[in-house]
Amino acid sequence: MWKGNSPGCNQGAAMEGTSGELGGQGNWGLEDAPGLLARASLPIMPAWPLPLASSALTLLLGALTSLFLWYCYRLGSQDMQALGAGSRAGAVSGRPGGCSEAGRPSPRSSGESVEGPRTEGLVSRRLRAYARRYSWAGMGRVRRAAQGSPGPGGGPGVLGIQRPGLLFLPDLPSAPFVPRDAQRHDVELLESSFPAILRDFGAVSWDFSGTTPLPRGWCPPLAPGCYQLLLYQAGRCQPSNCRRCPGAYRALRGLRSFMSANTFGNAGFSVLLPGARLEGRCGPTNARVRCHLGLKIPPGCELVVGGEPQCWAEGHCLLVDDSFLHTVAHNGSPEDGPRVVFIVDLWHPNVAGAERQALDFVFAPDP
Repeated sequence: MWKGNSPGCNQGAAMEGTSGELGGQGNWGLEDAPGLLARASLPIMPAWPLPLASSALTLLLGALTSLFLWYCYRLGSQDMQALGAGSRAGAVSGRPGGCSEAGRPSPRSSGESVEGPRTEGLVSRRLRAYARRYSWAGMGRVRRAAQGSPGPGGGPGVLGIQRPGLLFLPDLPSAPFVPRDAQRHDVELLESSFPAILRDFGAVSWDFSGTTPLPRGWCPPLAPGCYQLLLYQAGRCQPSNCRRCPGAYRALRGLRSFMSANTFGNAGFSVLLPGARLEGRCGPTNARVRCHLGLKIPPGCELVVGGEPQCWAEGHCLLVDDSFLHTVAHNGSPEDGPRVVFIVDLWHPNVAGAERQALDFVFAPDP
């Protein structure tokens, strides 16, 4: 009988854990052939049985589903945490009284208190409704603003002089006065419409003595010596006033960045009588720029925004970020007559189109 020795077979037996089973100590012969053939005919089991592979795939899909649900929970909990933080913040105190030029008085400017949590909660709810209907794309700053993002530098404002009352949009360039080139089209259109707007004011003007009944279309004085006639009030057109001022209305319709569909948007004539003064106050948001077109500017009128003094000029526009603390005064004599400006609220030039659309949805005028 022929016998041999194969190191390779020894290794294979060791790997199988049966070192002496096939031919003892690795010796084999022809009489072992039937056993070898029988073993070779056995089916080879796969390394990963099919039921085990299916179980692994099921576990993987379950893990991915759990991760997705956890991510959705985190997104929702962030909004709830923001609302909870607002509810613990308490009410926000009002600011000194004053006349809100070219717009109805802000609740803060009239000395009333505004509940911060209620405002933040409403803004967050409306913003989520907008995102469900459209998208969250490009809404990073608006979302942070809705969650009560702090003012510049992490506090209420730059050295306390920029304190928007309702909405602070973060990461916007902040300056009390905005360059004319930032809204070149609208500035040039308003300045070219200066004669027509001045004629419209002459048609609706009166003596402003306060001894006669208030003419139709004029708002009651919100402060002594401060009168307004609005073509747009809190984003709503005033049809009767627009019909009486066709030149001004035509100019408004041609503007590209007028906040005509937003409660922050106002437009109209602002009159300040000699001796009147509007004490320091801040506007409701830094997302807008207030454009002043000088119509009648007598001597002694001053405008101080964020500690920087400026003055109007007849027929020229002045762009103001009224979220900064500002003061307006007419120090002239009674013979000088009133100071008259046409004020229009424009979008801040650095607010993107998607952000404007979202803010128009959130702060849509009441129907």
